[in-house]
Amino acid sequence: MAHSTGLVQAILFEAADRDNIGGSAYGGQRSICCTPDLAKLEGCKQGEVIRRPSSDDPDWPYVLDTHFSGSHLSVKLEDEVVRITKTGMYNLFFISCDPKLRGLSMSGKTVWRNPGGYLPGRMAPLMKFYVFMSLAYLLVMVVWSSQYIRFWRDIMPIQNWITLIIALGLFEMTLWYFEYLNFNSSGVRPIGITTWVVTVGAIRKTISRLLILSISMGYGVVRPTLGGLTSKVLLLGLTYFLASELLDIAENVGTINDISGKARLFLVLPDAFLDAFLILWIFTSLSRTLEKLQARRSSVKLDIYRKFTNALAVSVIASVAWIGYEVYFKATDPFSERWQSAWIITAFWDVLAFVLLLVICYLWAPSQSSQRYAYSGEAADDDDEESQSLTKGTDGDVGMVKVDKDRSGGVSSAFSLEDEAEEDKRE
Repeated sequence: MAHSTGLVQAILFEAADRDNIGGSAYGGQRSICCTPDLAKLEGCKQGEVIRRPSSDDPDWPYVLDTHFSGSHLSVKLEDEVVRITKTGMYNLFFISCDPKLRGLSMSGKTVWRNPGGYLPGRMAPLMKFYVFMSLAYLLVMVVWSSQYIRFWRDIMPIQNWITLIIALGLFEMTLWYFEYLNFNSSGVRPIGITTWVVTVGAIRKTISRLLILSISMGYGVVRPTLGGLTSKVLLLGLTYFLASELLDIAENVGTINDISGKARLFLVLPDAFLDAFLILWIFTSLSRTLEKLQARRSSVKLDIYRKFTNALAVSVIASVAWIGYEVYFKATDPFSERWQSAWIITAFWDVLAFVLLLVICYLWAPSQSSQRYAYSGEAADDDDEESQSLTKGTDGDVGMVKVDKDRSGGVSSAFSLEDEAEEDKRE
C-alpha cells in the first residue's frame, strides 16, 4: 500500500514540438513509450513517455505524472494550472505506458483560457466578424425598408420574402455575436442560445434557397403561382431544413472543437446531396424561364433574369472552388497549425450568402415600376417594351409601329396561353 504502481502521464505540447515526443529504435516504427531498446539509445526511462526538451523552452513539452497507490483501483489527478506564454496550437494527451493499466478509463475536464477570454483562437476572430455582418445586414435593412415603405403600394410577393430573409439574416448574425460573447466570458457554450441561433440560421438558409428556386421558376414574374409544383417545393424545403438543422446542431451545440467524427460525416452527406439537387433544379428552371421570356420578347425581365443567372453561376463556381480549397486546407494541415486563418473557412459562406442577397435586392428592389415586372402586368409591359424599342426610329414610322405592336401583341398572347397550357400538363 505504500509504494506507487501504474503511471499515467499528462503531456501538454505545442503542435510544432510534436517531434520532441516519442522515438524510433533502429529505424523501426515510432514509439511514444520508452522501450528497453529506446532506453539504451535515447537515454529515456523505461515505462515512461519519451520527451525531449523544446529548443525554445526546456520545460516544454510539459509532463505531469500521476501514480496509483498500491492496489487502489482509482486515483485523482490534482488540479494543475499551466501558464502558456507562447502563442500556438496546444494539445493535451493522457498516456499510460504500463501494460497493467490496459483498459484504463478517465473522466474529468480541462479549462483553456486565452488572454482575451475563453474563446479558442480559431473562433475568436468570428466574434468581430459577426459584428461587421450584423452592421452590414442592418444597413441593408435600413435601405431596403426605406424603399419598401416608400413604394408599398407596388410591392411584389417576391419582395416580401426578400424582406423576411434580410430580417432573419440580421437576427442570425446578432445571435451569433451574443452566443460567442457569452462563451468567451463564461467558458461554457450556452446550449439554449446556440440552439436558437442554428435554428434561425437553418430557417434563413431554407427560405433563401426556396426563394431562389421560386424566382428561377418565374414565380411572380412569368407565372402567378407555382401551381402543382408548390407541394414539391415545400416538401424539399422541409427536408432541407431538417438536414441543415441536424448538421448545425451536431457542429455547434455544446461543441467547442472542430474534430470531425463519423456522426458529422453522416449528417454532411444529406445536406450536400440536397444542395446539389437544388442547384440542378434551379438552373433547369432558369433555362425554361429564359426561353419563355425570349419567346415573349420581354426585354426588361429577360435582362434581369440574365443578370440573376450570371450571379448564380458565379456563386456556384465560387462555392465549388472554396470547397476544394477547404479540403486542401484541412488535408495539408493535420495538426491545425494554420489555426489563425481557419475562421475564414466559416466566414466565407456567410459572406457569399450576403453578396448573393445583395444581388437579389438590387435586381428586385422596390420601385414605382415594380408591378411592371410582375405577372399581373405582363401583357401591357410587353406592349410598352415593344413600342419603346420600335419608336426610337423616325417620326414617319409611327403608323407602322402601332400596327406591328398590335400584331406582335396578339402573337405573344397566343403563345403565352399555349405555353401555360403545356406547363400545366407537365405539372
